[in-house]
Amino acid sequence: MVQAPHSSEKVTFPGGTGAQLAARLDMPDGEPRAFALFAHCFTCTKDLRAVSRLAGGLTGHGIAVLRFDFTGLGSSEGEFANTNFTSNIDDLVAAADWLRAHHQAPQILIGHSLGGAAVLAGAHRVPECKAVATIGAPFDPEHVTGHFGDDLHRILDHGSAEVSVGGRPFTIERHFLEDISAHNMRQAITELGRALIIFHAPRDEVVGIDNAEKIFVAAKHPKSFVSLDDADHLLHNPDDALYVSGVIAAWAESYIEVPKAEGGEELPGTEGDVVVWETGNGKFQQHAAIGGRHYLMADEPVAYGGLGSGPSPYDLLLAGLGACTSMTLRMYADHKKLPLDKVTVRLRHDKIHAEDCHECQTKNGKVDVIEREVVMEGDLDPATRARLLEIADRCPVHKTLHAEVKIVTHEGEPQPTQQG
Repeated sequence: MVQAPHSSEKVTFPGGTGAQLAARLDMPDGEPRAFALFAHCFTCTKDLRAVSRLAGGLTGHGIAVLRFDFTGLGSSEGEFANTNFTSNIDDLVAAADWLRAHHQAPQILIGHSLGGAAVLAGAHRVPECKAVATIGAPFDPEHVTGHFGDDLHRILDHGSAEVSVGGRPFTIERHFLEDISAHNMRQAITELGRALIIFHAPRDEVVGIDNAEKIFVAAKHPKSFVSLDDADHLLHNPDDALYVSGVIAAWAESYIEVPKAEGGEELPGTEGDVVVWETGNGKFQQHAAIGGRHYLMADEPVAYGGLGSGPSPYDLLLAGLGACTSMTLRMYADHKKLPLDKVTVRLRHDKIHAEDCHECQTKNGKVDVIEREVVMEGDLDPATRARLLEIADRCPVHKTLHAEVKIVTHEGEPQPTQQG
């Protein structure tokens, strides 16, 4: 996977305790579709490679990311020994306040490990937040005390102790233990009131997969779970972080607010209209407004000179055909009361030499070939499956692609809502 170009700016702001927190604001190469706020794991920093990769991956999808060091960690000021889970949440809210004041409040909160617990507990204090994502998060923040081993008793008996976490020494005081045990995470998760997606690796040896199950059960819909298969807790494999960023971007699309055009107007167009206009970023990046209500971004892959920030024109064409195929089969199956449980359509576009296509009328140059694979799940006999494949060819978009199509092009007047 390749990350699209983006900028990364150092920023500082006062945290929950007043100490100056160090942060990085990763911006896409273009106007952000939304802002996300990232909270790192216990004793980690914003500059952890997986965090940098995940932020870079999100910017490739048009989402800006603010990642910061909690008080006393990384480049942030303050004493780590004076912090606790509550102060972490306060730092998170301070970061959201800074984004709101200088750019736009975060609509997406993302937390890794203990940072995941922090975003679950603190989301209600960021009213603009629409979606929360956790990565390898514990159900109970007290889980981190498992790092302390025999030092746990020393902290309780003497008020503080130096513990080793990840090979580094940290001073932990008794108030940290008292504070972390006071949080009712089950209630916080149940009352989250935001869309939730949970990422967890079944082989996570730091935070067990049972934590993801507990979070999922406690949460109310809409909620989703994504298995990270062979990933480790810190997502050392670069592809794992980029995969997570891609899934978050696609998932959050349903929950983030639709961007406004310049001047705060609604998206251009009305029912039945599709309006596409250049963003002015990169060579190919485009805004697309559908019916005045839906928004997406189109682009070309980085390999073709684009930013990779959205589907390509041919991707959108295939998506339209695939959606139409699935919808048509669903309508037919429901009408005939067929036991069709689920339809999945996979498509691929290619160009081949006409001479290699024995069924094509064109014999010179190249012809477009769309390969469509229809997966039908359910207790269907062979005859019914064959009939459904015939019905797939009757979907309206399929018919349009095979019919004589006339495209009428004329010059229009510039609209103020289409200036990028």
